[in-house]
Amino acid sequence: MNRTVHNVEGTMRRYFMSFLLIIALASPAAAGVSVLGGLTYEMTLKPGGEHEGTIQLLNSGDEPAQVRIFQSDYTFFADGRTYYGEPGTTPRSNAGWLDVSPSRVTIPPKETVSIYYVVKAPADTALTGTFWSVIMVEPLAEAGSPGVKNQDGKVTLGLQTVIRYAVQIITNIGKTGSSAMRLADNRLVHRDGRTILQADIENVGDRWMSPAVYVEFYDKGGRSAGRYESGKQRVFPSCSVRHLFDLTAVPEGSYTALFVFDNGDDRVFGATYEVRLQK
Repeated sequence: MNRTVHNVEGTMRRYFMSFLLIIALASPAAAGVSVLGGLTYEMTLKPGGEHEGTIQLLNSGDEPAQVRIFQSDYTFFADGRTYYGEPGTTPRSNAGWLDVSPSRVTIPPKETVSIYYVVKAPADTALTGTFWSVIMVEPLAEAGSPGVKNQDGKVTLGLQTVIRYAVQIITNIGKTGSSAMRLADNRLVHRDGRTILQADIENVGDRWMSPAVYVEFYDKGGRSAGRYESGKQRVFPSCSVRHLFDLTAVPEGSYTALFVFDNGDDRVFGATYEVRLQK
């Protein structure tokens, strides 16, 4: 396999890939609702192609649970910004390609129900790369749900934590589209007596990627001062994520830092910076 390291420019920022939205709602019964089989559904289609699928919901509680199902766009950035916007408003949204049913369901206790979706890609040969959106699964609060009561028997607090699930629906148009990463920001921060390198990478291509990210340090004599790795994170086009590297063990001094983003195939991207560590 031929592997090419592409030079990229820029700077880096933040870690975010959580698809469970924790919200406060007055709903003790709905706490038993969960999504089975994972929160990511990926498919590869040709223009005009179609895919059908189901999402299984489980009510592990002792009471029936009402659930609302709706669509949303989804984008995220290294500085912590995350947006769940109106469906079909982002450039690479596939929300308009989806039919989802039902929009509301009651799940009996200890049982599962199926949510059905159909993805129909437009018959447009100009489509390239990755398109995505999310199907939101939101347990609903029941009217009159009990809260915390005072000595007089009056409800003084009715808030409980409920999980709203964001199920990603990802559509790749064949193997089309470019793959490219950019080092968007990199900076040293001192936190609780530790030296942390924040490295933000942005997907500037057309396809989603999930590269392994690491940085190698070399001193002025070209000798290795260590390799530091970070976990993989999925990055959609025009989105960005933050990787953190603990450099506390690296002695003070000036180094050449080689950042590498390795997608595990022939797509490897890199960037070189001069870094001075001061503690």
